Amino acid sequence: MEIIGLSYSQTQTGAYALILKEVDGKRRLPIIIGGFEAQAIAIEMEKMTPSRPLTHDLFKSLSEAYDISLKEIIIYNLMEGVFFAQLLCVDGNGVEREIDARTSDAVALAVRFSCPIYTYEFILSSAGIILDDDLASDSLTEALPKMEKIIEKPASDTKKNLDNLNIELQDALDREDYERASRIRDEINSRSKDN
Repeated sequence: MEIIGLSYSQTQTGAYALILKEVDGKRRLPIIIGGFEAQAIAIEMEKMTPSRPLTHDLFKSLSEAYDISLKEIIIYNLMEGVFFAQLLCVDGNGVEREIDARTSDAVALAVRFSCPIYTYEFILSSAGIILDDDLASDSLTEALPKMEKIIEKPASDTKKNLDNLNIELQDALDREDYERASRIRDEINSRSKDN
């Protein structure tokens, strides 16, 4: 994924719309983020230097001081309109660690470390937007309010959400991330009881 736009949200006061684009495809992934994170992303993308380090800059400096690099971020889940992300960090000895993060913070760090942003097919299938010819011809400023209306439609199909969670559970087990697998299993059990 790559960042193609960041704009003030027309529908949510104090929020911004971050638009990610599929690198070799037509789908867009719109994510509503907070003002602080939007500012942190924009400042780095514009190569501006604040008078004092922002939190994400501090994280990068601290990581570099201890020989830790950010290899990639992955947007790994979407539940009830909330995106979940992980940082894949590597230390000087080559040991990799996954760290849970808010998607907006993960993207702010990705632009600082110049690392790739990934997501799963099921997230693009459920939340991705393929721009039709009318929307694609709009400028980003004109297209964002239309895209935000699509974002606001809740994914209330419980079967689809459970299917996504089962895919995530299998992925966590394949990666031997048993802590995450346990959280996903608990969420599946909770949702299954509600139905």
